[in-house]
Formats: sequence, C-alpha cells, structure tokens
Amino acid sequence: MEKFKRAETRPVKVGAVTIGGTAPVVVQSMTNTKTTDQAATLDQIIQLAEAGCDLVRLAIPDREAVKSFAAMAIKSPVPLIADIHFDARLAHEALESGASKIRVNPGNIGGKEKLIELARRADQLKVPIRIGVNAGSLERNIMAKYNGPTAEALVESALGYIKVLEEIDFFRVVVSLKASDVLTTIKAYRLFSAQKPYPLHLGVTAAGPLKAGLIKGAVGIGTLLAEGLGDTIRVSLTANPIEEVLAARQILLSLGMDRQTRPELISCPTCGRCSVDLVSLVERAEVLINNYQLPLKVAVMGCAVNGPGEAREADIGICAGNKQGLVFSRGRVTRTVGLDYLLDALKEELDLLISLEYRTGEEVD
Repeated sequence: MEKFKRAETRPVKVGAVTIGGTAPVVVQSMTNTKTTDQAATLDQIIQLAEAGCDLVRLAIPDREAVKSFAAMAIKSPVPLIADIHFDARLAHEALESGASKIRVNPGNIGGKEKLIELARRADQLKVPIRIGVNAGSLERNIMAKYNGPTAEALVESALGYIKVLEEIDFFRVVVSLKASDVLTTIKAYRLFSAQKPYPLHLGVTAAGPLKAGLIKGAVGIGTLLAEGLGDTIRVSLTANPIEEVLAARQILLSLGMDRQTRPELISCPTCGRCSVDLVSLVERAEVLINNYQLPLKVAVMGCAVNGPGEAREADIGICAGNKQGLVFSRGRVTRTVGLDYLLDALKEELDLLISLEYRTGEEVD
C-alpha cells in the first residue's frame, strides 16, 4: 500500500503521548457524561481507551467538574485534556489538577492577558495548549473583515493568538481550525500549515448525527491526512463517543496510517446474485476479527463473482456460492465449506495464522 508522507510538525508531549513530529496520528474523543459523575465518566474513559482512543477530553464547566477531573486524572488509562470556555480560572485549576493538555478557545477565554498568564503556568508544568479556533466563535472584528467565518478568518484568528504566545516563547501549541462546512475546514488547515509548523488537530465541528457526521468527518479529515496534514484527529459525532473512535481508526486504517495491528474488513455491496444474508454475515465477521491483532485484509463477499476475483488483494476471505461457500487466500481458493459454516471457517483461518505467527515469532505475510 502506498504510504502518505506527512508534513513534519513541532512535536509536543501530552502526558506520555506525542503529537506531531514523526509520531503516529493520535486519536482522541470527548466524554459526553457529566464530568461530576466520576463513576460514569471514568467508565466511559476506559471504554474509549479500549476502543483505541489515545487521548480523552472532558468538559470543565465549573469548579465541581475540576475536582472530579483531578480524581479521574489519577486513575485514567490515557492522558486527559481539560476543555475550558469563558473562565480562565478553571483552566488554571485544571492545570493544577493533572490535565495533560488544555483546550481553550482564546476568543472567549478573557483576552490576551488571560492567555499569556495561562501559557506561562502551562509552560512551567510542561503542558501544551490547544488553540481551538471555531467558525462559530470568531472575534467580531475578524468576522466583519472577512464578512463571515471564512477559512482566511479562521487562520488570521489563530495566527493572532499564536503571535501572542510566541512573544513569550511559548511553543507547546496544538492548533485546530474547525468549521461545520467541510470545504472551509480543509482550506483553513491548508492555509495555516503553509505558514506555521505547529501540530494540527483535525476535525469538522458540529458534523451532525452518526451517518451524516461520519461522511463529513471522513471527507474532511481523510482529505487532509491524504495530503500529509494532521497530527491528531477527532471525528465529532452526535452519537456515543465510542463511534468517534471507531470511525477515526477506520479513517486511519483506510489510509494505511493506523499504527494498530488489526485486520481490515472488506466486503461487497451485495446484489441479486447474493444467496446469503450478507449484511448479517459481515456484521458478525466484523465482531470476530476485532478479537485478532493481525495486520491482515479480510474479505467477506456475497457471491463467487465478487469472491476471489474482486477481493484478490485480501490475505484471507470467504464468499458464498449458490450451494456452498469458498475460502480463499490472495485470489486462490483453498477449500469449500457449507454456507452455514462460512464464519466458522473464517475463524479457523484466523486461528491458524495466529498459531503460525506464535510458532515463528514473525508476522505472517
């Protein structure tokens, strides 16, 4: 698979995780529980980590939330980010409470002096700040200058705040320039990356419900990643945040950028030739392969036409014929099985590969 060459940005450390430089793209999400509900929030943090999330962000709307954040930062399996709006004091308290990164929108944090004060303390603690510029909260003078939240407006806003930070020698910066419009978002990141080397947090804000949000996020984030831009990503969805992580990992996997060693599932869209309930079979196969840590391409196809031929690049695969199923590897049929046995046959093939890898100590190719 062709690899994309990413633009090398200035690396920053978020706890034990590196964003930027030559580090792999980092996946993050945000809890949707009440931060003050420690049990529910910590449980969601753990679920997100198990799904493949590298960093988790929590909303900090008040001092009670800061207290809960402090307790969870000690127990969390991944670094936690404090999300602050409107009150710089909460950002300072989050820093002292173990936040590995602070996300602020400088447009609503209280002005230049507040940002400088926060950055100086963050620098002492070696904690980065994400300058999160959003189309919905740009400064009035910039909105007036550009007659709306254009890509140029987003970039000018970000550059203004970065200049303030650079003047006090604060460089632990991650930048996001988000709009709900995909093309505006893409253009803003392109413009900014041509001017500054700071690591980029990619995302399309307020992308919408699950299906629409997945498409907007994949188009926006995927386009930029394919161009070599982006160091950390969040697929913003009005859905369970686990879906954000699964989507982010799938975007990376489809671009050959996912550092996790796990199978990639390919399947056909079905047609009138299909003789099995392929949707159900694919859903069960997806659950099955998630239990394996092998960098394989696995195919589940609905007929012999789309089987070994169309899925020739698959390492292993199964497909349904008229009366029997086929098991194949890299375009070559290895055996036939009953249609009801297709999923079991796939499991056997995966177990065999695991066994071979265990005996040889090398990745099975």
